[in-house]
Amino acid sequence: MNKTKRSIFEAAIKVISQSGYNGATMDDIAISAGVAKGTLYYHFKSKEEIFKYVISEGVNVLIEEMNDVTQQESNPIDKLMALCKSQLRMVYRNKDLFKVIMSQLWGEELRQQELREIIKLYIMQIERYLKEAMEAGLLKKGETTFMAYTFFGALCSGAVYEIINEDQKEIDEIIENITTYILKGIQA
Repeated sequence: MNKTKRSIFEAAIKVISQSGYNGATMDDIAISAGVAKGTLYYHFKSKEEIFKYVISEGVNVLIEEMNDVTQQESNPIDKLMALCKSQLRMVYRNKDLFKVIMSQLWGEELRQQELREIIKLYIMQIERYLKEAMEAGLLKKGETTFMAYTFFGALCSGAVYEIINEDQKEIDEIIENITTYILKGIQA
């Protein structure tokens, strides 16, 4: 990503997270990016195109980081733990991107449907690690697709908890609690 596109990417995340998709304007994004409106339109023809770029690049970064940290582990449970830690830390570092993604998951607009498809690719990566753990006998057998969505939901819940209570708990404590609850349950 070149310097100008990086500026637009970061500005779009900031503006959309603050104003919402409908409230964000091309003018606001250009001003925040420090570029002329013509430069913005040179790179992106519409706010919709910017949004798609932000989401696809943002989720690609999540998937790349997930792959990097999980490749360092051989045990499938350790891969899942590393995935949790990595993703929650990334959300912590990129709260505005997380807000943009979460705010646009629902709805029937084309951008929202496309976002769900991109998130689905991410969840399929989680499912792959769950299958590995099941095949290794480290997790009980179950419906891996639903488990992957549940796992993703728990990560999102942990991120929301961290955003709301950011000064009350250390991120490592939150990560430890989430991974324990996901992998070992909450039953006594």
